[in-house]
Amino acid sequence: MKKLVCLFLATVLVLGLFTGCSTPRESNASSSVSTNGSTSVERAVSSLIEAFAEVSPAITVTYDATGSGAGINAAREGSADIGLSSRALRAGEIEEGLESIVFALDAIAIIVNPGNTVNDLTVEQISALFTGEITNWSEVGGPDSPVALIGREAGSGTRDGFESIIGVVDQCAYDQVLNSGGAVIAAVASNPFAVGYASLSAIRDTVRAITVNGVEANEDNILDGSYEVQRPFIFVLNPENELSEAAQAFIDFARGEDARGILHNAGVIQPR
Repeated sequence: MKKLVCLFLATVLVLGLFTGCSTPRESNASSSVSTNGSTSVERAVSSLIEAFAEVSPAITVTYDATGSGAGINAAREGSADIGLSSRALRAGEIEEGLESIVFALDAIAIIVNPGNTVNDLTVEQISALFTGEITNWSEVGGPDSPVALIGREAGSGTRDGFESIIGVVDQCAYDQVLNSGGAVIAAVASNPFAVGYASLSAIRDTVRAITVNGVEANEDNILDGSYEVQRPFIFVLNPENELSEAAQAFIDFARGEDARGILHNAGVIQPR
C-alpha cells in the first residue's frame, strides 16, 4: 500500500511539473488577427493597428485592402477575423446574420481641381452633374468648360456611399472609373475641369473639397449630421464564426478613448 501511495504521489508531482511548465508558454504565445476589406479605411485602420501594437505587442493585426464587398464576404466566409467596410450593411446582409460595429465616421468629400472657381454645390446640383444632366461648369457658376466626371469602380464602398447619399445609384455618367481613392484624387488634380469624390481622410492639397449646401466637411458638422455626404466605417462580424480574444481586444481598443485621437489624426471621427 505504501508503495502504491508513493507511486501515486510521484505521478501527481510529475504531472504538476508539466502543467506548470506549459502555463507560461501559453500566456506568452503570440496571436494574430486578420482584417480584410475597404481601401478607404486604410489610413484609419493602419493607424489603429500601429497604436495597438504598442499596447499589445503579442498580438499581430494584419490588414488586406480588398474593397468593402470583399471584406464583407471575408467576414461571411470566415476567411478574415474582421471584415472592413466603408458603407453600412445592406438589408440582405443583415438578414444573413452579419453584424456591424461603427468605429469611425468619414465624410465623402466632393473634390475639384484647385483652379476651379466653384466653391459650393447643393446635393441636387451634385446629382445633376454626376448623372450628366449638367455638362458644363458654367451651369453651376463655374468656367465655361465641360465637366469631367471621375468615380470609383463598382463594388467600392466609397462609390456605394456617394451614390446612395446623393440618390444616383447606377445612374452616374462617369468619364473615368478608377480603383482607388488615391487614383481619383490624382485624376482630379491633373484635370482643371474634373470633379470626383473621395474619403475626406485621404484629401491633400492637390485637390480642393467644396462645401455641400454651404456646409463644410469638418468634425462638428459630421457629428451633428449637417454635412450630408458622410458614411460609417464599420467592422463586420459573422456571429457564426467565434471571435477570438485577440480580435475582441483589437475591437475594444478601436472603440476606446485612447483611439479617439488616433482616429482624429487619421482624418476620421470616432462616434460618440
